[in-house]
Amino acid sequence: MSEQVVIVGFGPVASRLVDELLPAVRAGHVALTVVGEEAEAAYNRVLVADLGVGRTTADALALSDAAALVAEGVDVRLGTRVRRVDRARQQVLLSGGPAVHYDRLVFATGSRPVIPNLTGINPDPASPVLPAGVTALRDLRDAAVLRQAVAGGKRVVVLGGGVLGLETALAAAEEGATVTVVHNGPHPLGRTIDRGGGAVLAAGLRRCGVRMAGNARSTAVEHNAPDGGFSALLLEDGSAIDGDLLVISCGVRPRTELAEGCGLSTSTGILVDHKLRAHHEPHIFAIGDCAEVRCPDPDCAACRNAKGPSGLVGPGWRQAEWLAEYLTLLAAGIESDAGLLPELPAEQPAVIVLKARGLNMALAGDNQADPWDEEVLSAGAVNGRARLQIAQWADPEHGRYVKMTTRGGVLEGLVAVGMPRTAAELVGLYERSAELPADRSLLLRLDGPDQLPGTAASDPAGTVCRCAGVSAATIQGAVEEGCSAVADVSKATRAGTGCGGCHEDIRALIEKHFQAVSAA
Repeated sequence: MSEQVVIVGFGPVASRLVDELLPAVRAGHVALTVVGEEAEAAYNRVLVADLGVGRTTADALALSDAAALVAEGVDVRLGTRVRRVDRARQQVLLSGGPAVHYDRLVFATGSRPVIPNLTGINPDPASPVLPAGVTALRDLRDAAVLRQAVAGGKRVVVLGGGVLGLETALAAAEEGATVTVVHNGPHPLGRTIDRGGGAVLAAGLRRCGVRMAGNARSTAVEHNAPDGGFSALLLEDGSAIDGDLLVISCGVRPRTELAEGCGLSTSTGILVDHKLRAHHEPHIFAIGDCAEVRCPDPDCAACRNAKGPSGLVGPGWRQAEWLAEYLTLLAAGIESDAGLLPELPAEQPAVIVLKARGLNMALAGDNQADPWDEEVLSAGAVNGRARLQIAQWADPEHGRYVKMTTRGGVLEGLVAVGMPRTAAELVGLYERSAELPADRSLLLRLDGPDQLPGTAASDPAGTVCRCAGVSAATIQGAVEEGCSAVADVSKATRAGTGCGGCHEDIRALIEKHFQAVSAA
């Protein structure tokens, strides 16, 4: 008899879980139902801004084909809201239609945008009412609003200085909009980048045509446009930033209300153990933005300092792949093998990458300390543990900045702005926990004029797509098999289906291959 598996949510992470469970569906071990609130099947939400500025299409963003899944035997419910989960009866109650029974239930509800409490916007975090001309840029309809503004060369105000907000601002400015980024603090990415790197980044944004309004606290939204839509963002100091469209990019918050409503334990996200099971509930799991891996064992060292959901698609995909294997074994009745399945490996610290035309940045780890912060550098240097060391180089006039924070020669944090090859090498060293060369200036020379043109993906063993974990060698293999465009490589390897930051590297590998072929 098939095991009934129900997935609540149909975003990129749920889509990967569905794909990985299809073999079990075909074998008759799993009867799969997926419930999505949106009318569309899963699509790449990270690239909604690219859609909004006309750089991609909705078809290119699609990650699932609902009709194809139905043909495979999957019960797909689009445009359907889950009212609540009845754990006692193991049922999912829907807004329309009969309840759905489950043997295993997976929450993949993702996250919702954080809407600041501004006058002129309904502050209800669960269902904020945004006036005309205000968008959080989360779905395909939001992309259409941005597209209209950019196509008309309108004034776009971006509230928030995070990576997604900056990428949106850069893309919109390049496509003809007048863009202003409003953020709290002296520079964008204030919580993740040091002062020097933030200053050089802000200057780079200005050179790319993006206006910056720092140290700004917004208080209200004014909507006095002729159609009653957005006209200005009002600030605490009494000033106003006029505009035609306000894009709110103030981060996201895990969607946990359904889990809370049925009595599951939550913190920042839905609390799950190392097998992604909800606390004290073996039939329910959570993955992606809504899941917080923090097991109930108080003696678990790995969970002692665990953080909330990463908010990145890559970790969610890896959770989906692991959980699919686990659920498949359970459904096939091989519970002993399921019990022996190694726990999901802990995620490595995230690397933040910003790649735009004219601006390149990478940062990771703790990079706030300065070379002269003696107390900070010495902290923790006990019982033979090495002290922190800082190597720092800046050329603000040309938009270049590098900082390497090391302990025992191994990176604990990094910042690289305007130095793409140095950034790629540092990120590789950081992810491998490899020791840096004693002469740190060797890394700076990677972006020097004496270096031959190349790509950040020149090392075959190096990871090109961090979201999907795809190496240069895998991409080269796909190209040799006939993939001649980024979309072809993405379909064959899944590289480039996440944040899109690796598209240029994939394109460079394709060009390198065909240049070599034509020269032969």
